[in-house]
Amino acid sequence: MTAPGIITGVIDSSPRRAAGSLFGLAYGDALGKPTEFLTVAEIVRRYGPTGPRELVGQPALVTDDTQMALAVAWALHDAPEHTPEAVEPLLRRRFLDWSVSPDNNRAPGMTCLRACAELDRGLPWQEATVAGSKGCGANMRVTPVGLLDVDLDTLAGLAQLQAGLTHGHPTGLAASELTAYAVRLLRDGAAPADLPAALADRAREQRRVYRGEWLGDLWQRPGGSTPQEFIARGWDECLDALARLDVALAAPDDGGDPCRLTGEGWIAEEALATALLCALRHPDDPVGALARGATTAGDSDSIAALAGAFVGAAHGMSAWPAGWATRIEYADQLATLAAARD
Repeated sequence: MTAPGIITGVIDSSPRRAAGSLFGLAYGDALGKPTEFLTVAEIVRRYGPTGPRELVGQPALVTDDTQMALAVAWALHDAPEHTPEAVEPLLRRRFLDWSVSPDNNRAPGMTCLRACAELDRGLPWQEATVAGSKGCGANMRVTPVGLLDVDLDTLAGLAQLQAGLTHGHPTGLAASELTAYAVRLLRDGAAPADLPAALADRAREQRRVYRGEWLGDLWQRPGGSTPQEFIARGWDECLDALARLDVALAAPDDGGDPCRLTGEGWIAEEALATALLCALRHPDDPVGALARGATTAGDSDSIAALAGAFVGAAHGMSAWPAGWATRIEYADQLATLAAARD
């Protein structure tokens, strides 16, 4: 019998890739939640050498990663059109609702809380954002953007806008766009192994593209000399992270902590690179990709969540054990939002 979560080569005629990606994000988040602040040795002692591979609890609880991804997804769902004027107020409202929710008790990131407090004062988001932060809160929640049927310019603008409301650093913007673009490519059928090169190409193409219609005067907050120089810094740091990913993938897998090779994931470009490393190391074992992301000394829930979003977009719901869909927290919202995209 094939173990749950192992891809057998059977082609699903209706892969439900949006559902696979959204649920995969939540599954990775839930598996990484209890391991986030543990050492790898502590995780192995608790779960064994392969890491956590089973959801725990009814429901299995997630963190602010999934909660904020849902906030982004609902804002996009409710938007009459995908323009900055239509989407920004909805993102603001959803983020503020999250910030005061009684369920917002999962060790939320301080950058998001600080920015939400400023947004609640009614400030323009370019003034409310934490301009120096490129934390992974910028891209842990961007998966719903990658699942939209929009052109690439709109995808890029939406990805950067949702990041910019809280994380104003150019690397947070660029890494969020690349994360959404990776989900898009995988949902459209790209081979996972081709992803690093495709993302690097995108980064080089976009290196000096400042999306002023989406970002306004954000570039002036850190005292940048020009919009192009501001955004190029973000793309360059993402290219550095992707170069480290290439080096890691070129070497044999030693089974150790992926954070040693591509970073601990607390910052956006490292969360992207390390999640991709986990996904690409386990192309035929989706649950193994989540477990690998959860067995790290870094930001385990965010790494595993993004790894789940990537693997789920590539394989659809068949990637995941069937019983998990009714056990994960927010299952009803995930199903509703996925049905609108599949």
